[in-house]
Amino acid sequence: MRKQNYLNNKDMLKEIHKSKLSYCHLMDEDYGRFDIIVESYDDIFDPEVIQQAKENRASQLSSQGYEESYRKWQASGRRTKDKPKQAETRVNPEEINTDELIFRLMTYDHVPGDSKRKTNPKTEADRHVKVNFPPFKHYAKHDGEIREVVRSHWEGGIDNGKFSTTHGHTTNELAKMYIKLCERYSMRSNWRGYTYVDEMRSHALMQLSQIGLKFNEAKSQNPFAYYTAVVTNSFTRVLNLEKRNQNIRDDLLQENGFNPSFSRQLDHEASEKAKWDEQMEKERKEATGTNF
Repeated sequence: MRKQNYLNNKDMLKEIHKSKLSYCHLMDEDYGRFDIIVESYDDIFDPEVIQQAKENRASQLSSQGYEESYRKWQASGRRTKDKPKQAETRVNPEEINTDELIFRLMTYDHVPGDSKRKTNPKTEADRHVKVNFPPFKHYAKHDGEIREVVRSHWEGGIDNGKFSTTHGHTTNELAKMYIKLCERYSMRSNWRGYTYVDEMRSHALMQLSQIGLKFNEAKSQNPFAYYTAVVTNSFTRVLNLEKRNQNIRDDLLQENGFNPSFSRQLDHEASEKAKWDEQMEKERKEATGTNF
């Protein structure tokens, strides 16, 4: 069997996509996928963009075809001579029909404005209502013309619906990935020894649930790195907070004549030893007349 990582970018991207679609209006379920991400409506008609979309679509179909062939091969007895080859399922981009392409346009056009949200707005996002992930629309050929077929953060129809950021949800599989990532990260040697590691995990899980969907596929295809950075920052934030609280407790104990924590005592001993070593080295240099 092929080696499987406990988490991989492909599965994470798939669950992120499903989660985002739960916040969207879809003209049809088939329009839920996308072949390329563009920044302006005019890019949809750019020949180079269309060619890249065809290549992306061909790559997706090739991958899906190979996975299906591999599953059938495993179910049929896994004879070596019958093992599928990727070349057998490769799709030629030139065979992709342009009318089947779906374009994702990153836009805030349908998001209500909010001039009071930021005093000095610097980005387009600062001028609109806060959303839980970058808004977008999908465009595809429908009834012979390019039309909007998907709209994010929208409940109901395009003409009679309304803007909404609360009607969707994170999929169960993506939530399990959050939990697994936090648990595995907390088992690293530099974290697992802390008595408050459970608090670190819960804080990181809360952060992931709040900003997990903010991952932007237009900028990266590596959500694992993005989520790991979120978890690292959460763990570090809890560690710094606990250290600050511990210093306050130790100061209060010392002021009232009690012994501080064992960590404070060890730090004090190490500091005194360093001072002693430095003083002894200084005296040795003076006695030998050396300055280096």
